[in-house]
Amino acid sequence: MTRTLVDPYSVPDELRPYLQEVVHHTHALCGSHLVSVIAVGSVALGDYRHGRSDVDVTVVVDKAVPGPAVPELAAALAHPALPCPAAGLELVVYERDFAARPSREAGYLLDINTGPLLPERADFDPSQAPAFWYVIDRSVAHQAGRVLYGRPAREVIAEPARADVLTALRASVREHSTGEGHLTDNRVLNGCRSVQFCRSGRWQAKRRAAEAVAAAEERFRPLLQAALHSYERPSRTAATALPTTEVQAFLAWVGERVEESADADRRG
Repeated sequence: MTRTLVDPYSVPDELRPYLQEVVHHTHALCGSHLVSVIAVGSVALGDYRHGRSDVDVTVVVDKAVPGPAVPELAAALAHPALPCPAAGLELVVYERDFAARPSREAGYLLDINTGPLLPERADFDPSQAPAFWYVIDRSVAHQAGRVLYGRPAREVIAEPARADVLTALRASVREHSTGEGHLTDNRVLNGCRSVQFCRSGRWQAKRRAAEAVAAAEERFRPLLQAALHSYERPSRTAATALPTTEVQAFLAWVGERVEESADADRRG
């Protein structure tokens, strides 16, 4: 039986048929063991840009899900078998008991990247994965996840401890400081999002975070405006390069803000 989205109008028009198919395939393979399918990332934060953004999805299943279902799901969702209309699909599957408790671990059953602009990847072993990506994604999911099927995000995905999120942000800043595998504008905008989380404890869309930091930090305003202009171009391939020295200086400043937040929390 076809499974419909809980609220079709909560997701962008360009993604609606695709996410319907993601839910349908996931339910077909997991059946009654499927707990939730949740949109996270730019869709959850209301800043999806067609042609530029990935589609980020978190799936929660119970521990009795049949063993073959998870690898079969990876195959069923692989592009172009299921054509992805976005830059790519990043989908993570968690077991319900793991997702329901705060954790600093990666902890997934499956992590797949697929789509026209993503290198194909399906991983079933979280032991060697950089955990910070998953801690941040679960924090976003708990705060803002849009349920596509099943139980609401806040009921099935625990909020990681703030100290663990700050540790994850440290690792994220280090990752983006290297520049490897990341568009320059995205490195800057993720830095803005980290700063805004430190200040408010809430996740904001990248563009909204960049606008807030630019308004408060005059010295970085030209860089942030250039990053926003690049991000608003129609595709990833149209993104513009930003000055390396300025990007590194900004990310060093972001790292200092994360450390200040962690120190303030420790003091108390």
